[in-house]
Amino acid sequence: MSATIKDVALLAGVSTTTVSHVLNKTRFVAPATHERVMRAADELHYAPSAVARSLKSKNTKSLGMLVTTTLNPFFAEVVKEVERQCYQQGYNLVLCNTDGELEKTTSYLLMLSQKRVDGILVMCSEYDDSLFGAAIGKRDLPMVVMDWGPSGDYVDRIQDNSLKGAHLAINHLIEQGHRQIAYIGGPLEKLPARQRYDGFFEAMAEAGLSVRPEWVIESNFEFEGGRLGMRALLACETLPSAVFIGNDAMAMGAMSEAQLAGIDIPAALSVIGYDNCLYSAYLSPPLTTIDQPKRRLAEQAVATMIERIDNPRQTGRVIMLEPDLVIRSSVRALSKK
Repeated sequence: MSATIKDVALLAGVSTTTVSHVLNKTRFVAPATHERVMRAADELHYAPSAVARSLKSKNTKSLGMLVTTTLNPFFAEVVKEVERQCYQQGYNLVLCNTDGELEKTTSYLLMLSQKRVDGILVMCSEYDDSLFGAAIGKRDLPMVVMDWGPSGDYVDRIQDNSLKGAHLAINHLIEQGHRQIAYIGGPLEKLPARQRYDGFFEAMAEAGLSVRPEWVIESNFEFEGGRLGMRALLACETLPSAVFIGNDAMAMGAMSEAQLAGIDIPAALSVIGYDNCLYSAYLSPPLTTIDQPKRRLAEQAVATMIERIDNPRQTGRVIMLEPDLVIRSSVRALSKK
């Protein structure tokens, strides 16, 4: 049987209240008494109940995280960094993979709110603002959205500047001499896809370049989405010299489809992706891409969450992270601008 706080108090010759103050550091206790309590706790291998501690402090030192899928390399890398940050800050992470299903999202959200986590991190493409608002309203749970998730005033958002990232991608292609540029992206109802789509058109317009409607293809953000998007592009009567693809997972699927069709990358078609996932440097050819700072995203999200737990507030804020261009070998230089 596990030792109790009463056992520690009896062995140390003090009250249970004194033991509680020593273990929870809630009041000054004389050094000699402190030493006796700690020695008794060590001898009895006493471990305070996390549940009891959380009921008293109303703080579980646990965070929940809703993520669309850990199979997507971008999500997997972000989750790894979030877990690292939680561990360094003394928090446990409860990870919930929704698999893109609204029903699972609803179930997990309910479970997290009932399990008394201190806050919820969200990187979830399938959501309903009213669903999240109702769930966190019951306990006034802090919520931080990492690019994908509800956009209500009750959440903090850590966002990648996807509009700027798209400009960086298109400007790089233009600098390498490309004028006929296509776009394959994710569903436009999702904020990152819409921003990259808008950034593509803005950058093309600023350069005075027209966009062929058949070269703008909407798909999904997975490997299969890239494959299907490239298949649609290859079916066009005329091919572009370059294509900007909405994320690296899509770019991998698209490059595979193009190469299976005998298209040489980058000799016949230049490709630039988005996210700078770990594997993008190991593709053939290595993928030129836009770096979305995953470690900074995780650090900022966890820091914002802890700050909000310590200092509750009703209104959210938006924190923007800036992307960078990573040049590799998948873009061919036709001529310098």
